[in-house]
Amino acid sequence: MIGQTRGVHQDLSVAGEAAEGVRPAGKFRIYIGSAAGVGKTCSMLDEGWRRHQRGADVVVGYVETHGRLHTAELIRDLPIVPRKVVEYRGTKFEEMDTAAIIERRPELALIDELAHTNVPGSGPHLKRWEDVLEILAEGIAVISTVNIQHLESLADSVESITGVKIRERVPDWVVRRADQLELVDSSADQLRRRMLHGNIYPESKVPDALAGFFKNENLVALRELALRFVADETDEELLRFLESKPPQLAWETAERIMVAVTGAPGSDGVIRRAARMAARMKGDLHVIHVQSDEHSDAKALEPLRQLVEDVGGVWHEVPGDDPARTVVRFARDHQITQIVVGATRRSRFEEVSRGSVVRKILRFAAESGIDVHVIARRNSREADRAERLEHDGEVR
Repeated sequence: MIGQTRGVHQDLSVAGEAAEGVRPAGKFRIYIGSAAGVGKTCSMLDEGWRRHQRGADVVVGYVETHGRLHTAELIRDLPIVPRKVVEYRGTKFEEMDTAAIIERRPELALIDELAHTNVPGSGPHLKRWEDVLEILAEGIAVISTVNIQHLESLADSVESITGVKIRERVPDWVVRRADQLELVDSSADQLRRRMLHGNIYPESKVPDALAGFFKNENLVALRELALRFVADETDEELLRFLESKPPQLAWETAERIMVAVTGAPGSDGVIRRAARMAARMKGDLHVIHVQSDEHSDAKALEPLRQLVEDVGGVWHEVPGDDPARTVVRFARDHQITQIVVGATRRSRFEEVSRGSVVRKILRFAAESGIDVHVIARRNSREADRAERLEHDGEVR
């Protein structure tokens, strides 16, 4: 009888939404925020409770309260799937039990912290976002949360802004796959007040947090990154809407961004910068590596291939004895509008004696009417020092 009542509630809800011209709730929803403490988990629990009240079968797959009383209270009487206890290096950890959630087969699972790295031995997947994809594949809807610093294309920018190493990352395509992406916003001042009132971290960690990751200027910059990312996604939704209308109303995007990379240090940062450019321009991202006798280290290129996939780009390997001519020829053939290259680290003597590939690309591209952006290659030493100084639990 309970199941029948639940079904009636769902039918009425869907019918009401259709009558009002409102789309039904998405199968995969993500609450995104600029930093810990903006209210992502609370928003997720509130939404889960509302659906539970309307008769949906909702379970808590994994919620991390971090000792926050208000967050724990918002779980109310939602059913909780018990966590799996895993022993690793002599310490016991609690992890989400993905198999138990799938076996329970709820309509909706609330799963916190999409970027979380699972304890080795806790399941078949290294990352929680991989668990979420498996649960979605079983036909179970998921609501999750993530902070902006964990997006692969933005992580290096956050490291540069805050001086804190971002170890846990989510591929952009996973977040962009969400049916609904909702920003949970908070001003820097409000977030710092929450910190002072003990609503984010324990009292002992507050001074270091306010002087470090939660400095006012850091929070302002992170908020801007979050607002821009969600604005980009909103633009994409608008474009899809306009493209469904008559041709005279459609918006066209012709920007195609291409990155030329070698296996040199700093190439990953150049790719991430180009990915952000492509996202803001609503353009395609292509990454090209010119195969020559001089550069043939396949092992060094593998992380770059994976990064390109994570940020939603397309990887190309093209043979050629003259890298500059090959890059520009590829750009012409594929109607590339902007080329991105990393600044050379050769000495002035090497550039004179062997020639500068970047300078050649600039000259050949100008002849073809293609814009070129030269991006500085960042040294990772500063980020490594910051990682050693990072206090435990500062970034979630």
